[in-house]
Amino acid sequence: MTSSTDDKAILNDVLDRWKAGVDAHQPERVAALFTEDAVFQGLHPYSVGRQGVAGYYASQPLGLKAEYRILETRRPADGLVMGYLDVDFTFTDRPPLAVKLAVLVTRADDGWYISHYQVSRLDQGPQRA
Repeated sequence: MTSSTDDKAILNDVLDRWKAGVDAHQPERVAALFTEDAVFQGLHPYSVGRQGVAGYYASQPLGLKAEYRILETRRPADGLVMGYLDVDFTFTDRPPLAVKLAVLVTRADDGWYISHYQVSRLDQGPQRA
């Protein structure tokens, strides 16, 4: 059985490469970390596949940087690791944007790839029960 520490290491490996591609404004490099049929939901309408991921990151401003922190991991099945994260995106010309990110990474013969990416922006308004 894989431990939570192993799951975090898997996610850190994939997400460190994601962060490096985002920080360097290299959309194709970022897209290569996703499966061919990945469901991608950033803060714009969703897409399926690497082309949509590359287009999304190509549209982001130069100077965008990402910092993430893994909050939870789960192993729903062999070859799958799910992560729930805090991500802070910083810009050169505006305040940072804090989001929640859920990812599902899938094991392939040559490594781990993101197969589902879901960003949520949680406003800091009044709390409801």
